[in-house]
Amino acid sequence: MKLADLSSLMARREDGGLSFDRFRVDPVLALLQWPDDVLEQFLFDHGDNGAFVRDYGGIDLRKITWRLETIPVADFNEMPTGESDAGCIEGFAEDPVHWVEIRPPEVGRHWEEHGTWMRPPILIDRRLLVVSDSGLQVLEGRTRVGVLRGRLRDGLHVATRHRAWVGHAHTASMRPAAE
Repeated sequence: MKLADLSSLMARREDGGLSFDRFRVDPVLALLQWPDDVLEQFLFDHGDNGAFVRDYGGIDLRKITWRLETIPVADFNEMPTGESDAGCIEGFAEDPVHWVEIRPPEVGRHWEEHGTWMRPPILIDRRLLVVSDSGLQVLEGRTRVGVLRGRLRDGLHVATRHRAWVGHAHTASMRPAAE
């Protein structure tokens, strides 16, 4: 199953006839057994976004296993996003204060108190895109990762580790999720 296979589901969502609660229980999506947070941020919010379809349309969605992991801050320094959105993380990093200030006040408080985002972004193992590649890529949460980079550069409070949903290829020897 690929993003293009979900076009009729996306059309119903776009028409306003499909809330997330109804979207998530669609039999096709239920087969994926993905966490609701990933379903919402990736497929519900962006499953028909042209840039996402170009960058991630070739992935067999059934072959992804999602785990909530804790990632060291240094890993986010050079983490790319999809080719269609190249440079956008750096753009958000240019003014991290602005991108936090335009969010609800609790987002800013959370950054100040915890040095991280409230909602884990979605990352993907680059081997799902190119088998010979390595490392992680930001699939959704480009603004959050940009804010993180900008805060780090500006000497603002940033935690040393950050929670993120990470999509890996199904394998028989999956390592346990980091705590």
